Amino acid sequence: MVEPVLPSTARTLLARTARVQRDGRAPSLVAGVVRDGGLAWSAGRGQVAEPHTDVQYRIGSISKTVTAVAVMRLRDEGRLCLDDPLERHVPGTPLGDRTVGQLLSHLAGATAESPGDWWERVPGGSLADLQLAGPDVVLGAARRFHYSNLGFGLLGELVAVHRGRPWEDVVRDEVLGPLGMTRTTPRPAGRAAQGSAVHPWADVVLPEPEHHAGVMAAAGQLWATLADLGRLAAFLLGDTGDVLSPATLEEMTVPAGVDSAAPGWSAYGLGLQVLRVDGQTLVGHGGSMPGFLAGVFVDRVEQAGAVMVANTTSGPDQLVPGLLADLRAAEPRVVDAWAPSPSPVPLEFLGVWFWGPAPYMLRAQAAGLLHLGPMPGRAGRASRFAPRDDGTWVGLDGYYAGETLRIAPDHLDLATFVFTRSPYDPDAPVPGGVDARSWG
Repeated sequence: MVEPVLPSTARTLLARTARVQRDGRAPSLVAGVVRDGGLAWSAGRGQVAEPHTDVQYRIGSISKTVTAVAVMRLRDEGRLCLDDPLERHVPGTPLGDRTVGQLLSHLAGATAESPGDWWERVPGGSLADLQLAGPDVVLGAARRFHYSNLGFGLLGELVAVHRGRPWEDVVRDEVLGPLGMTRTTPRPAGRAAQGSAVHPWADVVLPEPEHHAGVMAAAGQLWATLADLGRLAAFLLGDTGDVLSPATLEEMTVPAGVDSAAPGWSAYGLGLQVLRVDGQTLVGHGGSMPGFLAGVFVDRVEQAGAVMVANTTSGPDQLVPGLLADLRAAEPRVVDAWAPSPSPVPLEFLGVWFWGPAPYMLRAQAAGLLHLGPMPGRAGRASRFAPRDDGTWVGLDGYYAGETLRIAPDHLDLATFVFTRSPYDPDAPVPGGVDARSWG
């Protein structure tokens, strides 16, 4: 049961939405906030048809997230690995040596757009029609983040090859249908907004064209209602159903190529944008196509999301993070009560350890995890660790993500580093040994 926001919160959210629609000069704008699995508030401004939650808008690059979910389903079935070169699945492209994972995270060095005319405004064809060539590789693999619509067009082709059906049929049956996104379609169906561009110097509008993008559809084809975007937000908050496992969704949210401990950043996971805004980490995707803007982002810590769609080529911006900030300020999440839980290791293993002369703390956390990090007020590397069946621990995040922690009575062995109970303990197996004069 979705609990509506408080009346005072609703007015705050409506005031922000109204200002963004007016100042951004959007012919129509529809927005909402999501919690408890659905829309807790929504509103439409401008020339909005009713009910405003059931009018389709083109959601542009949010289609990439849907495509990525279909790819990750293939990975979880064992049909491919993220480290597989594209050539193994879609032969004959100049990006054949780039991996599936690099394409998902925009690290493949593919050109931003497909060759030929502006694909967002002209009908598209098949992969063969693209006539890909060497110039469509603009950077070395894994050199830097470079957003690529072409890369996701190729991922859509990968999905179609493996399933033996068009991309749009696969995502309808495997992603959209199971999530209840029944009003999300490749072309407008039923009640849909007209895409438009607003003149920069006058309050007049120009209709934008609509078409099928062909092989590039996986990068930005879909149309959706606000209610369906709310369902996608609920999915990103963890209501994954039978579409993906929670662990795979968590994997998709991990930023690629950025230090997530930095105070502010913008990054990309696997088909998901990951933003750091005002100290909060937001996960989701923005979308734009000629005539439309859209956004769906969630705060997985606060368990809240926000969504918006508008029928304008450019204009409204930063509405979704603003709505989340308003909701967080007006109705902060009440966290679960603390309760005692057993330590996953004997208590004598917890407490202060030293990496050389630097003091660290090993602490037990909820859900059977461990946390190793610097003492309060000191700089240093910090990571959480989960147990393995063989008695070792694996890093979940931070510098030691994926690394193995081994715990012995007199030392911790972590990625060749040895932590001891006293600074450079001469009785522990410190690499390189400890000078016999000790600390003098």
